[in-house]
Amino acid sequence: MTQDKETINTSWNFDNSYARLPEAFFSRQEVNPVRSPELVKLNETLAASLGLNPKQLKEESGTAVFAGNEVPSGALPLAQAYAGHQFGHFTMLGDGRALLLGEQVTPDGKRYDIQLKGSGRTPYSRGGDGRAALGPMLREYIISEAMHALRIPTTRSLAVVSTGETVSRETSLPGAVLTRVAASHLRVGTFQYAAGTGDEKNLRALADYTIKRHYPEVEADKNPYLSLLREVMKRQAELVAKWQLAGFIHGVMNTDNMAISGETIDYGPCAFMDTYNPETVFSSIDVQGRYAYENQPLIAGWNLARFAEALLPLIHKDQEQAVKTAQEELSGFSNLYEGHWLAGMRAKLGLLTEEPEDKALAEELLSLMEKHRADYTNTFRALTFDQYDDTILFGTKEFTEWHERWEARRGRQEETKEASRELMRSSNPAVIPRNHRVEEALDAAGKGDFTVMDRLLEALSDPFAHSPEQAEYAALPEPSLRPYRTFCGT
Repeated sequence: MTQDKETINTSWNFDNSYARLPEAFFSRQEVNPVRSPELVKLNETLAASLGLNPKQLKEESGTAVFAGNEVPSGALPLAQAYAGHQFGHFTMLGDGRALLLGEQVTPDGKRYDIQLKGSGRTPYSRGGDGRAALGPMLREYIISEAMHALRIPTTRSLAVVSTGETVSRETSLPGAVLTRVAASHLRVGTFQYAAGTGDEKNLRALADYTIKRHYPEVEADKNPYLSLLREVMKRQAELVAKWQLAGFIHGVMNTDNMAISGETIDYGPCAFMDTYNPETVFSSIDVQGRYAYENQPLIAGWNLARFAEALLPLIHKDQEQAVKTAQEELSGFSNLYEGHWLAGMRAKLGLLTEEPEDKALAEELLSLMEKHRADYTNTFRALTFDQYDDTILFGTKEFTEWHERWEARRGRQEETKEASRELMRSSNPAVIPRNHRVEEALDAAGKGDFTVMDRLLEALSDPFAHSPEQAEYAALPEPSLRPYRTFCGT
């Protein structure tokens, strides 16, 4: 499928700064064309923000790019190399089913990776076919766009195309390619890979590149590599706090799934919690609960320790001193995280001031929710609008006593009750991508009906609107004897 280059390339503005790193960090890769691609979903709003023309992207030439059948002008396809601790075990990895086309430079000078996911085999495929199924790619589209609307830093989905081919997993499934947009695909695992090569020049080149791309404000610091650790730590503390506050469970927090930019990346077995339970695990492969909801802050700290280990040769020439310095920095992570979490919880409870007992007040509510198996999102929504009969907690003695303490706490702040409620409205979403709704959309899409997904995306596009149209998407699923399970989708 060959298109006129002027037709293909009118909107793209690629640069390839990652390709200017030492060649150890990537492998140049030809595209792997598919049989008969069709555009399934285009994120027109995102396309426009990237400086792209949505109308042109809907044409056959745009679909050819999203499918990996054509390379737009200026793009330089490559597969990135990285490593990672997967469920605690270290492995050398890489983009086994993804191609980085390059970096789109927007009209306002911002830079975003454009990556094709499910685009075929690479040198890092390790026996895999490099392809992806339609369902998991649509799932990533839905969840990542919902996360963006919830104001949680995330990679985003630009397009999904079906390939006209099947992929073999447990059964034969329709194939697809997702176009992912990210601040970058630099990971903790990228640094682990660099450290693993034993070449300090490579490690320094990667660190300098990362600082220039994501943290230029620390470039002139006395020890910019220690500052890099500090800044990544700050972003991860804020990110994971936002996950917890939204009830989001990533499901596979391996070090290769922790982005240096502070974005959520790799939506495999992720899901949102309905009934509040800190031990919630959705992933079918997380049999030990390593990545359970309550463990996410701890795992983030563990992953950051692996990042610090990779940086040790740059932090100080003396290894003992480097370890000591890194440990001192890492010791502040839990306080950083708790500060973000408590600030977010105050907002969810409409508290515009700070008092020492606020943490206990929030934790008492969570304990009641766990005891009575209350829905996490809908409990906070009920508090926002004084609709207490919408929650299973209503009428219990413990909740009545807690509610009295909460109202007394709000009464001690000078701000009006309306200001408190407005803060809650903007902090407690009306809707999240409920697991049963996501599955409903994917089931319909598998049968060729994408209207169910479109309606879901519309409801999720402004989760703080609290509109009547969103009410049906806040409804809980029917009780089931089987726990909800997610799968990696590889």
